[in-house]
Amino acid sequence: MKIVLDTSVLVAGLRSRRGASNRVLQWVASRKLTPLVTTPLFLEYEAVLKRAEHQLATGLGLAHIDAFLSAFASAAVGVETHYRWRPQLRDIADEMVLECVVNGGADYLITFNVKDFQPSDEQFGYQLMSPGAFAQEYEQS
Repeated sequence: MKIVLDTSVLVAGLRSRRGASNRVLQWVASRKLTPLVTTPLFLEYEAVLKRAEHQLATGLGLAHIDAFLSAFASAAVGVETHYRWRPQLRDIADEMVLECVVNGGADYLITFNVKDFQPSDEQFGYQLMSPGAFAQEYEQS
């Protein structure tokens, strides 16, 4: 199952070990889910996770964040981006996430910002879910 994770899902997954976002990251680590990434999306993951406020909240230093990103990258599949999909969304910052979904043929986009990506899910044929809804569906399957 190919998924794309919005940056906020990675942040939430590292900030709390009890939530659905962390379960999704555990499934990625155990290779039950295959995350798709583009270079710009992965660089955003890195930049956001290395912000001082996230380091403080997660208790992870730069070396541990680098180790997490390295492990995540080894589980991920790289996607070549074609910019012909722009513009599709209200928030231009979300375009690179959608480009990863569409160009990679993702089954799911997991995000806390479901409204920001509608109606692209219908247009491009992927499932759009919050981490909690995805975890509930995945655990029942």
